[in-house]
Amino acid sequence: MNTTLSNLSYYLLFTCLLYIVAFESSLASDFNDSEAKHISYPEWFKDNPFNNLKEEIKYARKDGKLGLMVLFTTQGCSYCAAFIKKSLGDPAIASIIKNNFHSVGLEIFDDVNMTDPRGRNMPIKKFAKKEKAEFSPTLVFYGEKGKRLFRVSGYQSAERFKKMLAYLTTKHYRIETFSDHLKHRDVKDILVKPVGLMKKDVLFEKSPYMLQRNHLNASTPLLVIFEQEKNRDCDEFHSKVLSSNVVRKTLSKFEIVRLSSTDNTTPVITPRGKRTTPASWFKQTGFSRLPGLVFFDERGNNVLGTDGLVMSQRMMNSLNFVIEKAYKKNWSYQRFARAKAIERNNKNN
Repeated sequence: MNTTLSNLSYYLLFTCLLYIVAFESSLASDFNDSEAKHISYPEWFKDNPFNNLKEEIKYARKDGKLGLMVLFTTQGCSYCAAFIKKSLGDPAIASIIKNNFHSVGLEIFDDVNMTDPRGRNMPIKKFAKKEKAEFSPTLVFYGEKGKRLFRVSGYQSAERFKKMLAYLTTKHYRIETFSDHLKHRDVKDILVKPVGLMKKDVLFEKSPYMLQRNHLNASTPLLVIFEQEKNRDCDEFHSKVLSSNVVRKTLSKFEIVRLSSTDNTTPVITPRGKRTTPASWFKQTGFSRLPGLVFFDERGNNVLGTDGLVMSQRMMNSLNFVIEKAYKKNWSYQRFARAKAIERNNKNN
């Protein structure tokens, strides 16, 4: 079935769209991630009719820029709309990007052919999968000869995105991860606003954390949540997501373990049987923000993970993605989420 924007399902999904409303400074405070949003890229994005990213990088380098920024989105994605409006809509951010990168936007389900940064031809949707555009929006930055410089998924606030751009334009990506960069220069992204101890919840399993399941199937999938004390985003995740009765009912189908990302002492045996500590495991995930969520199937395979903003609808989609074993059909999370959005829309019409 053709999955370009002319798809009939898209039409059904967006006939009832509302105009995008203004967001408050704290996205999570009034953000409804179940609302479908129309996606329009900023006018300063490059018009690349042949989707030739190799050529676009060459032009960017000729213009004296670092390279190319690719924004993967999909129609209906409320997180994408918020990022474009709040972060890319910030004049200071737009100026930094335009001075250092050419920018293009790609629809992750588009069947149209393209040329990737290395010169290989393929459909856009195959390229999106190859670049692991699992959660939209996903940003990927490319440098000389199509080398990937940095990749990040999920909504990025204006403040955080400025730090990300500074990390790239000062070329610190050559010597450290973005997570380490933040720790060395500004811990505000980790210790956002002091709230207190990590919240207790009867959902969470207690230690010892013997999570190995690769030799013996468990009866339920596993969700590992990385948090930290004195973190506003973790606190909001509890108050706005884990407090939902619908979410909690669905979570009852999982084994749930909550670990501190700074705990260097508590022993953990991972789902694949590796001995580690929560802090070491968190570092291996590559996450740079909290909370971080990692989902495992009954055999201990990592089937989904994100440190991006997760509100109620995205949480439900993630849980059901695992419960319904959509990954066994080789579906991405975003394909599953789109199918669910169309299904909800059809029920409401």
